[in-house]
Amino acid sequence: MRTSRPAALAACLALTAAIFTPTLPSTAATPDPVAASQTVAGSSNVRVEGSRIILGDAPAAIGSSEINQRSGLAELTPVHFADLTSAVVVGYSAAIPNGMSGSVDVRSWADGRWSEWIEAKAGTPTALPTASNQVQLRVILTAPPPAGSHELQPATGGSPSIADLTVQPTDKVAASRMSIQAAPLKSHVFATREGLVGGTTANGHVIVSRDHFVALPSRRGLAGNGSGTYSVKVCTASRCAFEPVWDVGPWNTKDDYWNPSATREMWKDLPQGKPEAQAAYQDGYNGKKDQFGRTVANPAGIDLADGVFWDALKLADNGFVDVTYLWTGDGGRGTVSISSGYLNVRNAPNSTGAVVGMAGKSAQVTVECQTTGETVTGSQGTTNIWLRVNTGMYVAKAWISTGTFAAC
Repeated sequence: MRTSRPAALAACLALTAAIFTPTLPSTAATPDPVAASQTVAGSSNVRVEGSRIILGDAPAAIGSSEINQRSGLAELTPVHFADLTSAVVVGYSAAIPNGMSGSVDVRSWADGRWSEWIEAKAGTPTALPTASNQVQLRVILTAPPPAGSHELQPATGGSPSIADLTVQPTDKVAASRMSIQAAPLKSHVFATREGLVGGTTANGHVIVSRDHFVALPSRRGLAGNGSGTYSVKVCTASRCAFEPVWDVGPWNTKDDYWNPSATREMWKDLPQGKPEAQAAYQDGYNGKKDQFGRTVANPAGIDLADGVFWDALKLADNGFVDVTYLWTGDGGRGTVSISSGYLNVRNAPNSTGAVVGMAGKSAQVTVECQTTGETVTGSQGTTNIWLRVNTGMYVAKAWISTGTFAAC
């Protein structure tokens, strides 16, 4: 599993809105490229030098994928275009020493939500899920640990970096790589407990005791530190948890199994909703190996932080749960607006109702309808409105940032 690392970023991350000098890709659809700005407030373990984003020095490992790597993530300021576009061309230069890696992802804003992250190859048109006039770039950098800290051999040649980022619209690729369903995908997958208190997740969050987040085996649905843009609902027969996706794993890092087979990053011959680790463990798929060639020891498709595992769901051991990937479908949503910890989910619209689940900080929650109950004062004011987030499950609207819904 992972080793711990400090969460502090380099002081230069406070710099914002520094514009890179653009380099015009050969496939440009407009006379002038749009430069990606250098705001990295939602980032971890990177430093900025001029137009370069460079991996920082904090020791770390990528999420719960058990691959011991130093990793860095930089989310840049969203870029607006004058008109809608179905695709973009991302330009950048990469300096990646042997044994290290660097990539650039892009996502688009449409219908009040962000799409998943999609890797963008330099100078090549990347299709957006839907036509959009706003996109955001993200840089991922990784490197092996220093010599002597792990059985892997350390890389040489300095730290990986991405520089001269630009993004501009183009319509040379058809849109709709991924679609939003009427209802988000729900699948029955094996859950394991992450633990690793004091360690650092793939988005830079330092894990605390009884923490509230989950890990999924693909960066496409990885939310930024403190964000619930990508959240899940995890349920047993009697309890549910709403949690942000703040880590990558278990087993794989490119297994977005919640997507249709045609748009899945890897393992396109597997059915939607079935993790590669589950297929490897149960069916001998891929020679019982994960993407890194390791023998899969359990069928896990999601990792749960301790607070989710022990407190929200009351699990005593690893086992199967129902997971709903909330960003994959439409429906009423709200955001848990608390400064830390979690919000209790109760079986009645009052504070004396039995606790039947929890919702972590910044997580998205489903909202089926609203009803009146006990008056509560919270971050959203004082109100007697409660939201039904699942059958027989309620949260106080005083702690949820959302609109108005039909009565239950």
